[in-house]
Amino acid sequence: MVSCAGGIPLETFNKNLLLAARPPSRLQHWLAYGVMAALLAIFCITAPYAKHPLQPVTAFIPVYANTMAIIDLIAAALIFAQFWVVRWMWLLVLASGFLFTALIAIPFALTFPGVFSPDGLLGAGVQTAAWLAVFWHLGSPFALIVAMLVRGSGQSIGTYRYAPGTIIVLSIVLVMAIVCGLTWVLVAYDDILPRIYAVPFAPRYNGDIFILMIALSAFALILLWLRGRSVLDLWLRVLCCSWIFELALAGFFGGGRFTLGWYTGRIFEMLAASIVLLLFLSETTALYATMARSAIERSSIRRARRIAMDAMAASIGHEINQPLASMTTNASAGMRLATRVEPDMKEIHTTFSDIAAQGQRIREIIDGIRTMFKKSAHDRQLLNVNKVIGDTLALVEFDTLLQRVIVKTNLDEDLPPLSADSGQLHQVLQNLITNALQAMSEVTDRACVLTVTSGLAAGSSEIAVTVEDTGIGIPPDDSNRIFDPFFSTKISGSGIGLTICRVIVEGHGGKLEVRANEPYGTILRVILPVRGGE
Repeated sequence: MVSCAGGIPLETFNKNLLLAARPPSRLQHWLAYGVMAALLAIFCITAPYAKHPLQPVTAFIPVYANTMAIIDLIAAALIFAQFWVVRWMWLLVLASGFLFTALIAIPFALTFPGVFSPDGLLGAGVQTAAWLAVFWHLGSPFALIVAMLVRGSGQSIGTYRYAPGTIIVLSIVLVMAIVCGLTWVLVAYDDILPRIYAVPFAPRYNGDIFILMIALSAFALILLWLRGRSVLDLWLRVLCCSWIFELALAGFFGGGRFTLGWYTGRIFEMLAASIVLLLFLSETTALYATMARSAIERSSIRRARRIAMDAMAASIGHEINQPLASMTTNASAGMRLATRVEPDMKEIHTTFSDIAAQGQRIREIIDGIRTMFKKSAHDRQLLNVNKVIGDTLALVEFDTLLQRVIVKTNLDEDLPPLSADSGQLHQVLQNLITNALQAMSEVTDRACVLTVTSGLAAGSSEIAVTVEDTGIGIPPDDSNRIFDPFFSTKISGSGIGLTICRVIVEGHGGKLEVRANEPYGTILRVILPVRGGE
């Protein structure tokens, strides 16, 4: 059994919907590697001259800090938005890391000596800004490492099961508290902190600190290279490379503030972050445009299908109404003939013969409708039920993302092939899953969970596929009528969707069952014989 409880299985996830899941194209690979190569070339050219002192430009510090803060804030917002949709915990960790680096840039600029005051604002000491920069450059790779470890390397991704707004707000509050607390500690205890710079602009530095920062960035890069598989991961590698080059130039090769290496390293970081952000925005815009077009197309298809269903319902009603009207007229005439003092048995016999003929006509109409869904055995093929389920989930994935529905699957990989009509089986599962999503569309006080299960029915060799939801459920009075033609619990429903599903399932020799889900929702179960009732 393959259980993906609490996570969205990657094999059923449409990887083109999100940057966090979308695989990079060959062009994106070459573009990212080109940026890395350009950074490496600039690093090799600059490294021999990195210690060359340049004119101190204190205005560069707030420009650099503000630029990085804005870039990281936008990146954090984009990643938080992706977490809001899919609720993958590693995205929450990653977004929190970007938020941390964005916020810590503010006290770094305020406490930097000589920018706003000779010793820095907030009562900072000589080493405060330096230590804030250390935690800044430790926080970024540390968040990446934790995110990669939380994500893991398996086929399913850990998912937050509850409303994402609460955990996002808590994460933001926690990050703000950490930044404020860290700033207070570094300001208050500046005198006892290990010396990174002897005086504000001295060329001496603590090499162990730079080794630790570079090691963390390199470890994050290795994890991204081993486990990264999306567009987001590809450009995070570019960021890691920029961090390593910046630290090497500013530390080992530059040896102090306001040197060529120090300036170049920070320009490295700003350029790399800006390029990554621009690509994030362009990719996000393109993806949202694709999703909008897909939504419009799906809406048009649904409207066309609804019109077709309404037309079919009207046609069926028209065809049946004629013999029903004739039967009613003949029945009334027969009752009048039977109440005569001397009834004419020949006329009565003719009247009831007409009623029987019209009843036979109605039967033929119904059998003709059933024939549309009950094809002969040579029209069927051997199908993998789990693949049909995966394809169907991929079709409705846009709706699950918009509704923030948690999708769980529990699929038996040892099921035998099923002899069935592929299009009809897809239609049944899509109808059942769409009904489940619609039942959860108005739920706001609990998690919306869609669970699809496949396996062998207990005590038999039949295949059972179960669709469970945590929606509003079916009223007890309506549970016996749910499969009746033209009956619907939805205001806009046509009332023939589940009827058609039952006709298709019974045409395959199976049955369709419904029962209440505890504590909320509905369970629909499709049971099909392996040979499809041939």
